[in-house]
Amino acid sequence: MANSAQARKRARQAVVARAHNASLRSRLRTAIKAVRKAVLGGDKAAAQTVFRSSMSTIDSVADKKIIHKNKAARHKSRLSAAIKAMSA
Repeated sequence: MANSAQARKRARQAVVARAHNASLRSRLRTAIKAVRKAVLGGDKAAAQTVFRSSMSTIDSVADKKIIHKNKAARHKSRLSAAIKAMSA
């Protein structure tokens, strides 16, 4: 356990930051799942619409360094490829 006042405060702050980061990570996963669900649904236009909205979420989480920027790029690339592979 933290012994100094500074260490106790940092421990309190870490709890709040961890909860915030967890909520952002959850929002990221939900956005990715929404695109995958739309792709499985078979409607390409709907999938593109959901993808455009989820791209901002992915970028936002990467900007806050919750995930690495390359991981965000990889997710966007794979989702985009899945949409392009759909039949028109």
